[in-house]
Formats: sequence, structure tokens, C-alpha cells
Amino acid sequence: MDELAEAMGKDPIQLRIDLFERAKAKPVGEKNDYDPTRFIGTLKMVAEKSDWNNNKDGVFRGVSAYYSHNTYVAQVVEVTMKENRPVIDKVYCVSDCGIVINKSGAENQAEGAIIDGIGHAMFSSLSFKNGQPEQSNFNNYRLIRFNEVPKIESYFVDNNESPTGLGEPTLPPIAAAVANAIYKATGTRLTKQPFMAEPKLLG
Repeated sequence: MDELAEAMGKDPIQLRIDLFERAKAKPVGEKNDYDPTRFIGTLKMVAEKSDWNNNKDGVFRGVSAYYSHNTYVAQVVEVTMKENRPVIDKVYCVSDCGIVINKSGAENQAEGAIIDGIGHAMFSSLSFKNGQPEQSNFNNYRLIRFNEVPKIESYFVDNNESPTGLGEPTLPPIAAAVANAIYKATGTRLTKQPFMAEPKLLG
């Protein structure tokens, strides 16, 4: 989506909103199980919370949006460059999962999945040789480390919708938001994980 936005000269959040507005007016297909209005709500809220329209010196941002387990998620990632390598500094996450029963539990699920997703997107790699995995334990299977965990701000849309899934929905989109932010920082489009295996990012 961000590649399309760049080619069209449009803001990536606004492009997504525009497409969902079109889907509201004229749905594509007959079996859509998502609500474009709720998707738009998460995108507008993450733009507001991250102060998307105000650029910050030395900070590069990427966005993503996702729908899973009947939950809507929008995320913005902030990346800075340190010693010529991208560092993920902050994540803004907005989830529309209906009524939130347990706020601290919801935050833990959303943020834990984000951390796990960043770790897999950036570092984790499982390879096979002669039909067997080459990684046997955590000494050679790279996970995210405590000092690599960014600050995360979690927000939830306040509505009267029935509670839906949370935990899984915030993990998949973080890879896209990270990739989009790193592209802004380095000019390198990342399409294969783990991202840090990309020679241009190794410094």
C-alpha cells in the first residue's frame, strides 16, 4: 500500500482512508466481513495519537492497518538511525476490538504481540539443511532483546461493539509498519524477513 501511495504522490494513511471510503459507498465483492467505517476510525485515531501530520527531525515513520479475529488494528512505527543502522524507537497502536473488558490485560496482549512481531520481523530466522532445522535453541535462534524493545503506546476505540479477538491481531501488521518506516529512513524496500539480514542494513 505504501508503494502505491508513493507512486500516486499520496499520504499513506489518507490513501487507506480514501479506499475505505470508496468501499463504504460501493463495496467490492459480496462477502466482505469487515466494516470500512471501523477501519477508518482506527486509521484516523492512530494518525491523531502519533501526530502523523507533523514531521519530526531525524524520525522516520511507517504505517500499517490490519483486520483479524474481527478486530481492526492501525499502527505507526517511528525509526531513527543510529550508527547507520535503523532503530525502532516507538510504536503507536490503535485497536478496535469492541468493548474492552480488562484494560491492562488488553494492553499486555496488544503490546506483547507487537514485541514478538518486531522480533520475528527484524531478527528471527529458521533455516533447513538436509531436511533438518539448523537452529536448535535460543543460542542460534535470534529473538528480540530487552534493550531493543521500543516504547509502545496502546489505544482502544471506545464503542459498544461486542468484544472480539486481541493478541493475534496486533502482531502481523507490525512487520509492514516497520518495513515502511525503515524504507523512509534508508531508501531500502524490505520484502523478506528477517529484515536485519538485508546487507544494506548491517552497517
